[in-house]
Amino acid sequence: MKLTEYLHFIADCRSLEELWVGHVEQMAQYGLDRLIYGYTRYKTETSFGDPDDFVILSNHSNEYISGFMHTGLYFHAPMTRWALENEGACSWREVQKMMANQELSTEGRKVIDFNIRMELTAGYTISFHSISRRFKGAISLAAKRGQTQDDVDDMWSEYGEDIILINNITHLKILSLPYSPPNRGLTKRQREALQWVGDGKTTQDIAILMGLTSATVEKHLRLARDALSVETTAQAVLKAALQNQMFVMEA
Repeated sequence: MKLTEYLHFIADCRSLEELWVGHVEQMAQYGLDRLIYGYTRYKTETSFGDPDDFVILSNHSNEYISGFMHTGLYFHAPMTRWALENEGACSWREVQKMMANQELSTEGRKVIDFNIRMELTAGYTISFHSISRRFKGAISLAAKRGQTQDDVDDMWSEYGEDIILINNITHLKILSLPYSPPNRGLTKRQREALQWVGDGKTTQDIAILMGLTSATVEKHLRLARDALSVETTAQAVLKAALQNQMFVMEA
């Protein structure tokens, strides 16, 4: 799609799945065919928070995701560390410079060795503007196999500003869409009960509004807490709101 067409596509997207498929296809037009998008609202000085709370979108192979995410390599990845401390776009040439200057940690070198084995040797990383110290989002854009960093940098010199704009708008759209981590989504009844709690209703009020017993309402709230991995209903309301699972328009 042309830039204006794609921006209209983003504006009209109603689901994360639709948006991500379109974004992967759009980036492939620039020769960037393997992507990882990550976002957390729970970052601290020493942690990204619970990995189960991350928003992770990728079209990488299961083998790569398993090796990079599930073993914790992502935490030591040089471009991930760069994204935590910076905003904007960065060529992976910086990694080459760090290797040449022997600035990588042992863990960082393991990440590079893994990426080389998986043929991820050229690309760019974009770190998005954060409105809170707890929030952080970034996307890794890996070039097609066989592309050199020189090839990618030449392409970026011509289309980089458009690519940054597209990814920033896509990031903002992702933040507006409901996201449920695998196996942790809310049922319609759980969501409805939390919405009424968010409106300040008591359990007895909610029972009347939903046509249920108070015990059944408590059951829905308990299951919602379990699904969201929180201890209190107030935390469940907050977390569901952060994941845009509250007040969702039904299809």
